[in-house]
Amino acid sequence: MSFEVGQKVAGKVTGITHFGAFVSLPDNKTGLIHISEISDSYIKDINTVLTVGQEVEVKVLTIAADGKISLSLRQASEQAQAKPETASRPKPAFNKDGDRKFNKQPQSDNAPRFNKGKDAPARPTFSSNQNTPVKKEGDFDSLMSGFLKDSEDRLSSLRRNTEGKRGGRGGRRS
Repeated sequence: MSFEVGQKVAGKVTGITHFGAFVSLPDNKTGLIHISEISDSYIKDINTVLTVGQEVEVKVLTIAADGKISLSLRQASEQAQAKPETASRPKPAFNKDGDRKFNKQPQSDNAPRFNKGKDAPARPTFSSNQNTPVKKEGDFDSLMSGFLKDSEDRLSSLRRNTEGKRGGRGGRRS
């Protein structure tokens, strides 16, 4: 008897290892069911699901050139049960335009309304210096001198705060 991929075959479990189970097939052939192909759920120990000598119906997954046959107990049982469509969640209803139907209630007069279309502004405009006064008078030299003064004030306050924190042991330096 020659085997084909996808064919269901009856066999007998001849050995169990930590990675799967060996199954004796007709015509003195042997195939392997990998542990991941035994059940849909996680299996820590194969001995809890299969026993040596147990008759099983398996599906042929692959036949390698060197004669190794890969089998699946899980896929063989899935096809036998032929699960019906699950109705766990109802499908969303769509209107004739292809949009989902929502419970659209008329808005009250107090509800916020959003402009759509031509009347809506393209983008809101923000100014980074709204709270800071803008000096319109003055030339480059006055702006530069103001910047240097502010910068020097900041540096001097930083120096005052960090001078006392230098050093390890000993008192404060003056």
